[in-house]
Amino acid sequence: MLYCFSQATYDKEELIAYLSLVTENDAIVLWQDAVLLMIKYPDYFKLCKGDCFALEQDILARNLTALLPKENRVQFISLLDLVDITGQYFPQIAL
Repeated sequence: MLYCFSQATYDKEELIAYLSLVTENDAIVLWQDAVLLMIKYPDYFKLCKGDCFALEQDILARNLTALLPKENRVQFISLLDLVDITGQYFPQIAL
């Protein structure tokens, strides 16, 4: 399954609940304001069992590069990469 997060305002418990559903066969994509979650809750993504991705253009647009944790498990991807990822993981859910 592909979990696509687009907001930065998820409740802490809600986000933990979503991330607990992620398995080794799943992936997470952070895009739009959801890229702020990497700064807001960096430890949550370190423990994620699936692949974690974030749209690089959204990170750059928000000037977040310097604020990201040094040991970041989230991989930065382009829009072209996102197209490939959406073809790789099924079903998909937008949160």
